[in-house]
Amino acid sequence: MKALLTPLENLHWYASMQPHINVDKLDWALQQVGLHGFEDVPCHTLSAGQNRRVSLARLYLSTAPVWILDEPFTAIDKQGVATLEALIADHAASGGMVILTTHHELAMAGTLRKINLDQLACAGE
Repeated sequence: MKALLTPLENLHWYASMQPHINVDKLDWALQQVGLHGFEDVPCHTLSAGQNRRVSLARLYLSTAPVWILDEPFTAIDKQGVATLEALIADHAASGGMVILTTHHELAMAGTLRKINLDQLACAGE
């Protein structure tokens, strides 16, 4: 994310590096994450949660089979968390895989495999 760009400009920049992305869906992706009306506002003026949503809008455009997400629920309100959990569940249900780190307790249906890193033995112990 580039702070001086708007959410829409950031998605255009992202799409320019991903030729399979349909640029006609950029506004739709921002709408999905609750940023309708903020498309043309510079990201440096948005809240932390809104900036996180700009980043997460890319998931709505992604065709990648595997998503690797680091703390995706940080700075997101309850509605945003529910929306993201549904998106992750839909991706997994359609054959995708999501690897994520989180301190958030997931309230998702389906098969979850949790690895608690604090319970793993380190090599040499």
